[in-house]
Amino acid sequence: MLRRRSPLAALASAAGFSLLAAAVIPTAADADALTTRQTTALTTGLTTGPATALITGPASARATFTPGSAGVGDPYFPKAGNGGYDVGHYDLNLRFDPKSRRLSATATITAAATQDLSRFDLDFSGPKIHKVEVNGRKAAYTRKGQELIITPKSGLPSGATFTVEVSYAGKPKAINDEALGLEGWINTKDGAVVLSEPDGARSWFPANDTPRDKATFTFHVTAPVNVTVLANGEPKNPGIVGVRNGYTTVKWEMTQPMATYLAMVAIGKFKVTEGVVNGVPNITAYDPALAKQAKYLHRTTAKAIKWESKVFGAYPFSSTGGIADKLGVAYSLETQGRPVYDGGSEMAGDDLVIVHELAHQWFGDSVGVRSWKDIWLNEGFATYAEWLYEEQHGGSSAQKTFARDYKQKGRFWKVKTGDPGKAELFNGDAIYTRGAMTLHALRKKIGDETFFKLLPAWAEENRHGTVTTQDFVDLAEKLSGQDLDGLFDAWLYHAGKPAL
Repeated sequence: MLRRRSPLAALASAAGFSLLAAAVIPTAADADALTTRQTTALTTGLTTGPATALITGPASARATFTPGSAGVGDPYFPKAGNGGYDVGHYDLNLRFDPKSRRLSATATITAAATQDLSRFDLDFSGPKIHKVEVNGRKAAYTRKGQELIITPKSGLPSGATFTVEVSYAGKPKAINDEALGLEGWINTKDGAVVLSEPDGARSWFPANDTPRDKATFTFHVTAPVNVTVLANGEPKNPGIVGVRNGYTTVKWEMTQPMATYLAMVAIGKFKVTEGVVNGVPNITAYDPALAKQAKYLHRTTAKAIKWESKVFGAYPFSSTGGIADKLGVAYSLETQGRPVYDGGSEMAGDDLVIVHELAHQWFGDSVGVRSWKDIWLNEGFATYAEWLYEEQHGGSSAQKTFARDYKQKGRFWKVKTGDPGKAELFNGDAIYTRGAMTLHALRKKIGDETFFKLLPAWAEENRHGTVTTQDFVDLAEKLSGQDLDGLFDAWLYHAGKPAL
């Protein structure tokens, strides 16, 4: 995510050629990562609620089934995510009417139980639910705050794969947090766009809404024939297919594991440009009203991907691109594979905005945080990508940028970069700038040769996984042969200006 206070110059572009019909096959590495993700338990079920139950059934002779936990222990979002299962895939079937703002949807979730489950939760604060089924059988459910609590007809044994189908309809509402801003399902003049960081996915589909539990996604989106639908991944039925009563359905697939907050659908009138960069489709789109600001989006996306692939290693997804629309949220977001830019605000971006959001494809999307307190691993890295881009494209050196910011005083140094607290999650000084400064301090400490080996190694070793700050410290110490605890402690976990 990128939040700016100062105006920026124009987005950048070029015409491409049609690749919408091309199917993209995941690499062997992607397939291996996906298999691991679908079969490995990322969360554990902590017993909550009433007493456990003894349940007998065909899948288990006699076992103790207990409820999955409501929340996975994130210190900033204690109710986000749920225990007792690991999601492998989301299949979202959405029908949206831009005029009435009404969404009719069915979410089908495939998951594996990580304990003997008597019941489990999903995060969902969206429209009215009409039906819930588990393994094709009607299931009981209740709603409490953001929790959708589901009780299947029989217990779900640990290790078993199961499906949950939730049908719902109504007008989804964005989540407006005083400290964090607007997120979730955001209506636009001619449709809607989804921006869900940090916990807005629950506004439009039931989910295990934690960055710890990545899954693959399929989107079936039905919308009026006169609007365009984009989503994460690649389109599987390009063009106008099966028009009925003025509506058509398109299908997009994200075949690499994705955190729920990075899931994105954009519905509206867009100018779409297609091409190829580094062997993967580059699909960009913008609201025609933003032609002046966004006409360079396509070309600059390709330029940024080529440069970042040299510095950070192989691009981690099977397509790239970007979407610019009038949203009024005053930020851009690194939705997986295809970032969204708020072109209707002063943040309507220059090269550095695009460099920032695309750097997140490595740092934040492919390599994701397990806990939101480590968000500097996302934003500090993407901000430092801006510094490196300037340094290598005739602008200020990273050292000059670092020296300028080191002169800051007062509040600039008062929030801990490595554990800022929920209200400061997107603090531009502490998380973005000082996160980048932490990386530059590390670069000076271990030297350029080791530092520029560390960045791609970090991205490759943790491809499609989740990490902590300690994981990064460990890798930096391994590659440098130095004890770096003092450096990271000073820059991340203490308020005040670290000594040089």
